[in-house]
Amino acid sequence: MAGLKLRGIEKTYGGSVNVLKDINLDIEPGELIVFVGPSGCGKSTLLRMIAGLEQITGGELTIDGQVMNDIPPAQRGIAMVFQTYALYPHMTVRENMSFALKIAKKPQAEIEEAVNKAAKVLQLEDYLDRLPKALSGGQRQRVAIGRSIVRDPKVYLFDEPLSNLDAALRVATRIEIARLKEAMPDRTMIYVTHDQVEAMTLASRIVVLANKGIAQVGTPLDLYERPENEFVAQFIGSPSMNLLPGKITGTGEQTTVTLDDGGVAVSAIPTIDADMGKTVNIGVRPEDLVETDGNAIFEARVDITEALGEVTLLYFESEQGQEGLIAKLPGIHKELRGKTVRMTAAPAKVHLFHNGQSMRR
Repeated sequence: MAGLKLRGIEKTYGGSVNVLKDINLDIEPGELIVFVGPSGCGKSTLLRMIAGLEQITGGELTIDGQVMNDIPPAQRGIAMVFQTYALYPHMTVRENMSFALKIAKKPQAEIEEAVNKAAKVLQLEDYLDRLPKALSGGQRQRVAIGRSIVRDPKVYLFDEPLSNLDAALRVATRIEIARLKEAMPDRTMIYVTHDQVEAMTLASRIVVLANKGIAQVGTPLDLYERPENEFVAQFIGSPSMNLLPGKITGTGEQTTVTLDDGGVAVSAIPTIDADMGKTVNIGVRPEDLVETDGNAIFEARVDITEALGEVTLLYFESEQGQEGLIAKLPGIHKELRGKTVRMTAAPAKVHLFHNGQSMRR
């Protein structure tokens, strides 16, 4: 089992273009860590720095206690699965998976054992003698993963391995990766994706990258239920969390916020007397909004409905011109289109942000 430590990691191009700065992260042995963030945030660059494919401009990277900054990729004990399969088209599945071991001059019996073991884990036993062109996209990606498994590395790196697959194959291959992790609980894995579903379902912990650094690190539920800032609150979860501006008009064990458009929200986040009058944003996830006949967070006209079967998305346009608000209600609610409804949420589901940061203490 191998752990990683990143201390003050930086990446600069051309001496002036800084894309990552002061990255500090401990990855425990056996974890499956997922890097997520908007396009251009540096998640793939950080992964490639760990792999040794990008030079580390500043800071220190250690794997299994050894400083790796100047160690060549082949000597880091890592295996990387890329976005593209990069299989040899003239080689069979068996030959693709065994190629690295043959180059390393491993005994034939050892090679066969490693290939057969990986093929069993990835359910590729029936495809070992096929060429890549005879495989589906999902099967080709599993071969690429199998090629990494046979090397028995300390750390597996996945760079958006499912992004080239269609929706159905992404689901199936994601499940295969989850099973792979269960089959190898002692292996450390780092996974880069832009897909929140992949991050939420696969990760032991998620690292959210933004503004050249780390916005928050935590378990999927930590990030969903206790975002530390507005960026994470809106980045994690689909549709995004609703944010509405207002002022604190009541403090104590529960906090009352009078919203700029006249609504009232009550949050279970406690505040102190010094917080009275602060300008804040309340955050409510679309799935936590419910209709009410009483005090409402907002009252708005339903502009568009999207019936998805198990849920309906409501897109609002309020009397005050507040747009972009979304609710997710269970069941079918097409009849609400064009109607004005009052929405609220339980205090435990109302987040508070001041100057972009969560007010949880």
